[in-house]
Amino acid sequence: MKKKMIVLFLSLISSGFVPALAQDVYTTVANVPMVQLNNGMLMPQFGLGTFMQPSDEACEQSCLTALKAGYRHIDTAHAYQDERGVGRAVKKSGIPREEIWVTSKLWPTEYGEGKTLKAIDQMLERMQLNYIDLLYVHQPIGDFVGAWKDMERAVAMGKVRALGISNFDANDEVFRVIMDSARVKPTVLQIECHPYAQRLDMRKKVQPYGIQVECWFPLGGAMSQGALFKDPTIKKIAEAHDKTAAQIILRWHIQEGLSIIPGASNPDYIRENINIFDFSLSDEEMVQMRQLNKEKRFFNATLEQVEQMVWGAKFND
Repeated sequence: MKKKMIVLFLSLISSGFVPALAQDVYTTVANVPMVQLNNGMLMPQFGLGTFMQPSDEACEQSCLTALKAGYRHIDTAHAYQDERGVGRAVKKSGIPREEIWVTSKLWPTEYGEGKTLKAIDQMLERMQLNYIDLLYVHQPIGDFVGAWKDMERAVAMGKVRALGISNFDANDEVFRVIMDSARVKPTVLQIECHPYAQRLDMRKKVQPYGIQVECWFPLGGAMSQGALFKDPTIKKIAEAHDKTAAQIILRWHIQEGLSIIPGASNPDYIRENINIFDFSLSDEEMVQMRQLNKEKRFFNATLEQVEQMVWGAKFND
């Protein structure tokens, strides 16, 4: 019955009809809530991030493990060099395509009118998919305005369903430029966000536009050296719920209304991360988690350093 409801719900979205308060009603097969984007579409609030997968083949196995565990949202990027693995997993899973939300990102070397539309076709070919659910400009560098115009064309052509901006928290100027230029407004902003860097100013900035905040490094990432897992407050709350520190952190994001894409290749961690929908943090515990905020990011490269990385990157395709 639940599967039939999801299929019905997805068909309603495809036709442009979205029930009121749908994010409070609909969930995926694993009880993952859906968030309603500012274009009316619904996106699973929780997904698998594929950054730093050991290989394209390992990514395929990670995605298959995740899909079997109930994940229905996968985040990749051209820069991750694992889009093919994601596409193979989607096909091999046996799950109807319309039940899986697939996200990818364009690299700045692919930005520019005409150039970006070709890059989108190449992305679809790599993943062997007919459409991408959410497509980001990965970094606010280069001709992202030209890229956005082609991305809007891809939406009109049915090749992409929703558009997003990644790392557009670099400064006020890049955010203003993209918002002023866009006819199809961004639906999602992807940034580093976790209990030590809750990004309150950025979350407030996008709120008037109805832009959903999605968090990379929700558990701090490798650069954090497990700092969040060692936090006494988080550990105490985890003991109270008989959950791991990671599960408490992820649950906090969900209750804050943030979308999350924790990355993992270890099958046990993949299954552990999604096992957060059978409990809730109390109001007091949420306050305790919010009090951990230091606006301390673990990825601290400047925009100039990111530019050097961008133009020096070499991809296989």
